[in-house]
Amino acid sequence: MGRTAKRLVPYSWVFSDLRVMIPVEETPVPDRFRVLFITEWYPTKESPVGCNYIREHAKAVSRFDDVILFHMAGYDQKLDRLWAIQRETDETMRGGIETFRVWYRRSPIPKISYFISLWSVMQAFRWIVAQGFRPDIIHAHVYEAAVPAVIIGKFYHIPVVVTEHSSEFPRRLLSRYKIWKARISFRLAQLVMPVSQFLKRSIENHGIKARFEVVPNVVDTELFHVRSHSNRKRSTKRLLVVSLLDRFQNKGLLHLFKGLAELRHRREDWHLDIVGDGPARPGYEGIVLELGLSDMVTFHGLKTKREVSEYMSQSDLFVLPSLMETFSIVCAEALATGIPVVATQCGGPQEFLTRKTGLTVPPGDARALCEGLDYMLDHMKSFSPQQMSDYSSSRFGPEHIGKRLHSVYSAIIARAGE
Repeated sequence: MGRTAKRLVPYSWVFSDLRVMIPVEETPVPDRFRVLFITEWYPTKESPVGCNYIREHAKAVSRFDDVILFHMAGYDQKLDRLWAIQRETDETMRGGIETFRVWYRRSPIPKISYFISLWSVMQAFRWIVAQGFRPDIIHAHVYEAAVPAVIIGKFYHIPVVVTEHSSEFPRRLLSRYKIWKARISFRLAQLVMPVSQFLKRSIENHGIKARFEVVPNVVDTELFHVRSHSNRKRSTKRLLVVSLLDRFQNKGLLHLFKGLAELRHRREDWHLDIVGDGPARPGYEGIVLELGLSDMVTFHGLKTKREVSEYMSQSDLFVLPSLMETFSIVCAEALATGIPVVATQCGGPQEFLTRKTGLTVPPGDARALCEGLDYMLDHMKSFSPQQMSDYSSSRFGPEHIGKRLHSVYSAIIARAGE
């Protein structure tokens, strides 16, 4: 199947003086598809580490296919028109992916606003096609973005696949209206790819039917890999948590702190580092103080992904105390870095954590966390950093996931052409 390579040429953007680079056809190159990612979740300057896993999916795909990404960025009341498209110029945001933010002007009538949002994505699609990029397939991320994706797919006869990440399904937070949107968009898509079997079952438990295939998240193996572990000879072992500090208590930190208070009565050869931030941080710091753990726990705040990889490389044990996770990319990243994991049986992580990578304990159980950490502190030397890293890379590395998604695209595009 012949495809075409693209070179980048300047184009005067219709909504500003910004110069953008649009791919145009040049010389034949076999087996590369043009893929349009549409997502409502994506990193922004205000939340630079949020939803990084969607960008990693796009980067993995870009190894084998040509990718342009639309971020449904929301509404902007400063617009003097109904919609606008803006090319992302910050390379730390782009990550090498040609990225466009699509904005719309909100109507005073709420129901009309939603249709303007859909219309804005369709107009952005028409614009990108006019510049020479007509996708062979559309890849939506999360059910909200799947709605405009399948509408465009029907109008232009382009197959659509959807990757689903949302914890709203297992937490049963979806309104009837949202369930209806997921049901319709998933049914119209050629394939829906939850990131775990746990999430797939949670979707099905809502009575939603679709063609499913589980495809997990991607680990950036250029950042997360085995480094020197001479620090393992030190007497004080470094435990690490990477978490959003929100008020929903889903991350299970209160149970962890109670477990650590009990663990301290048994031993003091450990220290917990917490990377992450959020509105609940002052409350958690107060709990740590009340439990007498202030000298054993350090809050480091929000860090970049590269800084997170550095923290992991300096840690001895990763801890995930969550009550529910659809996948847990941080667990997979910890394994890629070569450190074992103590995690709760909270859904996604237990599908890939094994006895050779750590152990799992019941969620919401402080005593079980204490016992698990106590055991692992005595047995960390029995875990091979390289074996854990190889295991994670072989399942979640960008080369593996990129190839797998390319195969998915190939099969679906071939069926669509029959």
